Amino acid sequence: MIRSMTAFGSARADLDQGSLSLEFRSVNSRFLDLYFRLPDDLRHLEAPLRELLTGSLGRGKVEVRVSYTRNAAADLDRLDTQWLQRLAEQLQAARQILPETEAPRLVELFNWPGQRNNDALDPQAWGAAGMQAAREALAQLQDARVREGERLAAMMRDCATGIQKIVEDVEQHLPQLLADHREKLANKLRETVEAAFPGGFTHISGPELTERLAQEANLFAMRIDVAEELSRLRSHLAELVHILADDKAGGSGDGKSGKRAGGSGSAGKRLDFLFQEMNREANTLGSKAGSVDVTRAAMDLKLLIEQMREQAQNIE
Repeated sequence: MIRSMTAFGSARADLDQGSLSLEFRSVNSRFLDLYFRLPDDLRHLEAPLRELLTGSLGRGKVEVRVSYTRNAAADLDRLDTQWLQRLAEQLQAARQILPETEAPRLVELFNWPGQRNNDALDPQAWGAAGMQAAREALAQLQDARVREGERLAAMMRDCATGIQKIVEDVEQHLPQLLADHREKLANKLRETVEAAFPGGFTHISGPELTERLAQEANLFAMRIDVAEELSRLRSHLAELVHILADDKAGGSGDGKSGKRAGGSGSAGKRLDFLFQEMNREANTLGSKAGSVDVTRAAMDLKLLIEQMREQAQNIE
């Protein structure tokens, strides 16, 4: 299924000791780039989080934010009374010099650096909570990627329909273009001969004139022959439909569907290459244009291809 690289997911896990919050923010990137913002107490979560994300996502710059809040009420009976007594003595000594010194609040006592008795977090309990939140946040992230990817795919299908119509119009226009050129060539040749040799057509046989017109028409037809370019555009459109349909049929929101089965590569990278090839055919079509209508068609093709290419930049 087509997935966007721009998405967000968050989750929270509650423990007896407190709560943990986790966020995933994903934006465009050529590769999978992971950036972690973890508190030092939860730095051990980086390795399992990295393994989870690399196994589930194909591309994107993903920022991982983790924060936690301790539940002071759960640790009330664990305060070190001896440390509190020493702190009270130090506070009393400070007030002898600075009488207006305020006593610390209870929450400050629990979060006093290096002084609280239960400073270390339980790695096993907090690690399990962190991975639970990570799986929930990842599911949100993947769902958001799918929804945005469906919108991008719909926009590309609309552009592909426009390209298909332009190709058909150009194909229908080519025979008339050749006929118009043959008529213009005949008129020009007739005017030239009449200007150079009044009554000169009496000395030129019909077969000779017909043969000369046929030669000129054939040369012109060779210069404006865009059948190969139109055929390749049709082939590229078929491949585009295949990529969108193939990704739509494959995968689900199971967390591991971000990477295509069979190792056929990123859909976004395949589409980017495909649009480069389509743009090349549109350029060739414009260079061979034998009329203003074909030139305009080539420009319209390039605009539609560019719109699809911009959308593909956001696809995983």
